[in-house]
Amino acid sequence: MSHKITVSATINADAKKVWNYYTNPDHITQWNFADPSWQCPSASNDIKVGGKYAARMEAKDGSFGFDFEAVYDEIKDGENFTYTMPDGRQLQVDFKENNGQTHVDVAFDPENQNPEEMQKGGWQAILDNFKKYTESN
Repeated sequence: MSHKITVSATINADAKKVWNYYTNPDHITQWNFADPSWQCPSASNDIKVGGKYAARMEAKDGSFGFDFEAVYDEIKDGENFTYTMPDGRQLQVDFKENNGQTHVDVAFDPENQNPEEMQKGGWQAILDNFKKYTESN
């Protein structure tokens, strides 16, 4: 891919908590959806190089759902990770703490089925949901 889409958020929490909430399946199921009419009923995360991340995302009314999967390429515990999705697209997440707040950047290769603005909006909504969940727990 020639370019990446990036979404960002600053979370009012230290990097250790933010990393834990972003990578722990018990937390992932609480925030990994873009809209309140959706849910993430299951997630697993073997966070090691070659390990697999998997999350089920579906509409609460059962009308639609999909499985999101990826395999980790690189991990710097508490700082960043990269993974590759089955279609070859890659994603990198960076965590940078500053004065008790943690800035999270998610950069990913766009897919070619939906407009990039739609992809950016969906990923930003999920990250905003993560921020809200992490700050309120």
